[in-house]
Parts: sequence; structure tokens; C-alpha cells
Amino acid sequence: MAQTDIRPRHQELGLSDDDVLGMYRDMLLARAVDERMWLMQRAGKIAFIISGQGHEGAQVAMSWAMRKGQDWMAPYYRSIASAMTFGMDAEDIITAHLAKADDVSSGGRQMPGHYGGAPYNIVSLSSPVGTQVLHAVGIAMGAWVRGDDVVTMTQFGEGTSNQGEIHEAMNFAGVHKLPVIFVCENNGYAISVPLDQQVAGSSVAARAVGYDMPGVVVDGGDVLACYAATKEAHDRARRGEGPTLIEAHVVRLTSHSSDDDQRRYRDPEEVAALKERDPIPQFAAELRAAGVLTDERDETMRAEIKSLVNEASKRAEARPEPTPEDAHERVYAEPIPGGGTAVPLAPIDGGH
Repeated sequence: MAQTDIRPRHQELGLSDDDVLGMYRDMLLARAVDERMWLMQRAGKIAFIISGQGHEGAQVAMSWAMRKGQDWMAPYYRSIASAMTFGMDAEDIITAHLAKADDVSSGGRQMPGHYGGAPYNIVSLSSPVGTQVLHAVGIAMGAWVRGDDVVTMTQFGEGTSNQGEIHEAMNFAGVHKLPVIFVCENNGYAISVPLDQQVAGSSVAARAVGYDMPGVVVDGGDVLACYAATKEAHDRARRGEGPTLIEAHVVRLTSHSSDDDQRRYRDPEEVAALKERDPIPQFAAELRAAGVLTDERDETMRAEIKSLVNEASKRAEARPEPTPEDAHERVYAEPIPGGGTAVPLAPIDGGH
């Protein structure tokens, strides 16, 4: 009896060995940058950090399904891995947290975690949660009007899903069949409030039917499942069939932010068990089973990333600080009394 040739799961999705190794590397790099920024925050170099640890699998996989330089992304404050997969590098992310004068996200004007960059088609978010979702819908609407082949993706937490902006954005996108992928990264806690006390019915995806779009639930620790769900949503959007809502169940391995202590409201056993759902070792195990990742390659990759992050940190810290004289640049169109002259509202790095 002839043996059946069973292809690895990533090949069935049209991904090469290099693709999945690249995805794994992006996850490792995002985690290394995240961990480095925690150290810098504890050392007093960074004022504040909201971590994406535990979200990397979903973020990298979903961003991988998008087209760099063509599609657009409106991230949220945990989107370190998404922003990096979409084009930002380690130095960009660290520089943004250090609020340096040439920070690509805002020139030192934004809070940490407010990722953006015109060269990468990443829209900078605002502190009020949920507003970036409206921006994603607006970009999709503009692309539809112009006839451009553009799909937008936006991300938010399950706590943010209860904001009015989310309803407005999804309703508008559903009515006009806009090419938007809404991604809810559900980690079970809105700061300290558990899911059953913030989301009626405990399902964000279930709301999709009310907006005439598919609602998909996916294991956020399953990298390839996240990629498959996003690729399907992307293809659907390009066919003119409208938006999709994807709810990825992920884990938040750290406290909500550097100003929070989750031990005050989460059972110690629950916190300890989170490591079992860490997407990085899960994906590494799958790649080893598929014969794609070896111990030697893994060790080499991790060593390269450590060196890369070390160098990126040094360069970021050496960048110039913003000056008080430039505080009004790209903020106000008219002069501020006693605040200097007006500066043209040109993009920081040109482009969009």
C-alpha cells in the first residue's frame, strides 16, 4: 500500500519554508525588542510601556498576509510585532519609546506605544482607544472611491470593542462593503477587568452578523491558523465582498502596562499557566516537527537577534533629543502667541 504524501501545514497554505522561518524570526525579534524596552523602562530610560508579549503569533501571522507598501494598517498600543512585520525595524520601535527628535512615529511627540510611519503605510494611533478603527475605515473608503487595490487592517483589544467608535466603524464598513479587516486581539482582560464582566456573551466575533460581515474566531497562539483566517479575509476584501471581523484569542504574558501589577487581580496559578500558551515555543515546536527548524538554526537566529537589538538600542539612545523650539512643528498650522512661528504641515519623512 503506497504511503500518502502529507505536506506540512504551511505548504498547504502556500507558504514556503523561508516564509515560516521569517515569521518565526519576526516573532523572536518582536519579543526581544519588547523585553529590551522593559529593561530600559526599569532603568528609567523609557517612561512607559504597554507590552505585546503573547500576542506575537497572531500579529506576525496576520500582518504577513498583508502586502507591504500597498495595504495599510491602523495598529493599537500592543502592535509591536504587527508594526515590525509591516516594515518598522527594532530601532524605529525603541526610538519611538525614547521620544527622540527623529522618531518616525511622531518626531518625539507621541506617547510610547503609539506606532506609526508614513513610509510603511502605518497610521499613528491616538490615546483614546478605538479611534484607529475609524481611520482604517476611512482609508478603505478613500481607496474604494479612487479604485485603488488597497486593503486595510486594524487591531484592537476586546475591551476596546465596547467603544462606540467600533460600532460606527463596523456598521459603515458593512453598509459600504469596504475592504477592511477588523482584528480583535482578545487576551481576556481589559486592564484588570475580566472578559465576562466587559463583553456580554463573551464573544466579540458574534457581533459581526449585525454588521453583515463574517465573524471568525481563531486561536491566537496558532500562527498558521491566524495566517489562514487573515488571508481568506484579505482575498474576500479584494473581491469586493466587504469586511471581516477576526477575534484572535491570545494571552497577555505581562501586566497591562509598566504601571500595572496583574498579580493584584489574577490568580498566581493563572499567571503561571500563561507560559504554556506562549506562541513562540508553540510555533517552534511545529516548525521542528515539520523539519524546518533545527536547534542549530534556532540558536543562530536568536544570537543574531540579540546582537541586532543591542546595536539598535545603542543607536536609538544616541539619536538627538527634541528641542522646545520645535515643539509646535507639525502640530499647529498657525503661530501660537509667544510660541514661535508656524511650520508647514509636511509629513515627517515625506511620502503619504
